[in-house]
Amino acid sequence: MDGGLVAAETLARASIVQEESGERLDAVLTRLGLVTEQALAEAIAAASGLRLAGPDDFPAQPVEPGRLSARFLREAKAVPLNCTEGQVEAAFVDPLDTYYIDALAYALERPVTALVARTGDIEAALDRLYGAAAEDRAAEGQDEADEGDLERLKDLASDAPVVRAVNGLISRAAEQRASDIHVEPSEDGLLIRFRVDGVLKLQERLPAHLKSAFVSRVKVLANLNIAERRLPQDGRMRLAVRGHEIDLRVATAPTIHGESVVLRLLDRSNLSLDFDSLGFDDLILPQFQDALNQPHGIVLVTGPTGSGKTTTLYAALASLNSTERKILTVEDPIEYRLAGVNQTQVNPQIGLSFAAALRSFLRQDPDVMMVGEIRDLETAQVAVQAALTGHTILSTLHTNSAAAAVTRLLDMGIEPFLLTSTLNAVLAQRLVRRLCPECRQPHAATARDLLAVGAPLSEEQDVQLWRPAGCPACGHTGFKGRLAILELLPVGDDTARLALARAEAREIERDAVAHGMRTMLQDGVAKARAGLTTIDEVLRVTRED
Repeated sequence: MDGGLVAAETLARASIVQEESGERLDAVLTRLGLVTEQALAEAIAAASGLRLAGPDDFPAQPVEPGRLSARFLREAKAVPLNCTEGQVEAAFVDPLDTYYIDALAYALERPVTALVARTGDIEAALDRLYGAAAEDRAAEGQDEADEGDLERLKDLASDAPVVRAVNGLISRAAEQRASDIHVEPSEDGLLIRFRVDGVLKLQERLPAHLKSAFVSRVKVLANLNIAERRLPQDGRMRLAVRGHEIDLRVATAPTIHGESVVLRLLDRSNLSLDFDSLGFDDLILPQFQDALNQPHGIVLVTGPTGSGKTTTLYAALASLNSTERKILTVEDPIEYRLAGVNQTQVNPQIGLSFAAALRSFLRQDPDVMMVGEIRDLETAQVAVQAALTGHTILSTLHTNSAAAAVTRLLDMGIEPFLLTSTLNAVLAQRLVRRLCPECRQPHAATARDLLAVGAPLSEEQDVQLWRPAGCPACGHTGFKGRLAILELLPVGDDTARLALARAEAREIERDAVAHGMRTMLQDGVAKARAGLTTIDEVLRVTRED
């Protein structure tokens, strides 16, 4: 720890916990979230001069299974990777402790070459290769009716290897900054994929005998009915991961090979409600804040599913949140808890829809109300009425551009004169992957780049763009995090005039651009030139088919 990985006061705190619990110091540091497993493994590899093993280095089948016990390997925190006549290659969490290296060499009667590995990778490999409990092994040969036995499912869900597998999976997802974990059953196992920065990445395949136990464990944690496997279910759970709590939304669905599960990670420690980090610059931010600070009216954020609309609304609420304002929200679902904001979850089964909640809010003397989504005419009409009576309304809409939001509301049935009297601004956005600042590489724009974004080819020599490279800081992807590309349409006199005439979205957009609106493509190109993202990323989310 002398290499600056842990501060002195942090090390002292961990040492106290170590004395009380009797755990190893490295386990205490990672459990408390003081050091990531990746950083610790890299530090040990650098100190020892040994190679760092990754998930791809672990074998598909146990090495010399008859000669090594699972208990010994768990105690050693080691996994043999391959075995030849001359030597054994094995991964260790702590290769500096030579006792277990010598013991492994004695058991296999060959010299051992040690590699360093993360604790999570070792535990996952041990569970996959050696760790199935007797109940899990027996489950392979049992029929479907037996699998439905409630007590056996409960036993499987509480079994140690399954508990470790679920906890380890969520820990690794949080460490990789994944937004979702996809658990997909197949005929021969469970396929695990993480969505990182909007892109799915294959992680591993769990064996078939863990299918029922794994899904049952997740359902127990999320307070779902583990005996019901024919219907989709939704739930929530909260876990302490590496020293801080993470909320997870859980959705299950029946498939031909078993239940599919998607877990959405809502890590409040990574939630940024700062407009700058979300992608707002000095051109858009003052205009957006001006629209938010109007004494009444509607501000809409629009874009497809997964474009960051809710996060932008939360950032807007955070900027408006003060002791002088009463803020109410109605959401489906509530993704993050905001201190000082009264948040309500819709419940259509008892008649609590967006429109009903919004209507009841008016009797609670609010200043600002946020509606998760305007889905129908009734919700839109109540929002307009609330804006007319002196309230600020924030909401989302599913359209492809800012101008299209105006025509969508007109198509829903809102009268043009009411819309132009209440709509203050529409913000359209998409999410692009942010280039890793540690390893991004500059390059001169090609004719193809300039042609794609509509720039004159004569500028080719003057435009510098950036490309991803890949380094340990970004998991060798070249990208780290995401940011929004935006277009803001303030509803002024010209837009109001076109709306009253029921003009098409393209006409409204042309007029807005003529009066200074920067389109999403233009905003994306500006961010690509600034080295925040790539032209390919911008075109991926803005290109219309």
